[in-house]
This record gives sequence, structure tokens and C-alpha cells, in this order.
Amino acid sequence: MPADRLLDQMLRGSGPAAKPLQPIDNPPVYDQTSGKTVAPAPASQLPLIREGDYVRDRTGRLQRSADGANHEFIFDSDGRAMQDPPVVIMPNLKLMAMENAVSAANRDLRFRITGPVTEYKGRNYVLLEKVVVIPDVTGKL
Repeated sequence: MPADRLLDQMLRGSGPAAKPLQPIDNPPVYDQTSGKTVAPAPASQLPLIREGDYVRDRTGRLQRSADGANHEFIFDSDGRAMQDPPVVIMPNLKLMAMENAVSAANRDLRFRITGPVTEYKGRNYVLLEKVVVIPDVTGKL
């Protein structure tokens, strides 16, 4: 095949043009795991953190998800009625460091985390960029 004909074919393409994915209409705004039935009435659902937002220097604890497949970060209350649902931690080396710290301490540790948030099927996920273990504060001098 001559080069100019090959170039023409490449520029035209051989099939339908690629189309970008369209945005999802009405993505969920509430965490799909909160608000489960609690006697005598269901609890209120907690709002999701919007995709692209950052969790910045938030404190909380590492916990296994109910199904045991993932790790979740459970936020501490900060006294301003913030009620963020737990976020699933995306696996990376920072998560591994958190797991190692908890195993070595043989107790529940508090962490301060920072990272970007994503949304998927009514849940928030965080990719850890910074993790710090918060030392225990005792009343001893």
C-alpha cells in the first residue's frame, strides 16, 4: 500500500470515532452504607464528600470493613457536628504502614491523614498521601 494512501486511511480512521464518556446523571450524595435500619426507625444518611475534595489533617482510626475485604478510616468528631461517614482506604504503601503500626502496637491507634477523595457507587474512597500516628496523651508529668 502506498504511503499516501496509508496516511489517508490512518487520518480517516477505520471505524466509528471514539466518544468521551458522559457524566453520570444525579450521582448519589449520601453514603449508601449509612442510614441502615435502626430500631425503632432508620437513622439519617450521611452526606458524601464530593469527588476531588481533599481530606486534610483529619484524625480517626483504622478499621476493617464489615465484609473484611477493605480497610476504612473512621473519622473522629471534631466538636463541630461533623458527621462524615467512614471512607474506604485505597491500598497503597501508606495503608501498609498503618497496618504495620497497629500490629506492632497491639492496640487501637489514632492517625491523622491527608489525601484526595473519590466516589464510587455511593461510597467515598481516599488515597492516602500523608499519615501520622497521633501519640497517646497521658495525664502523667
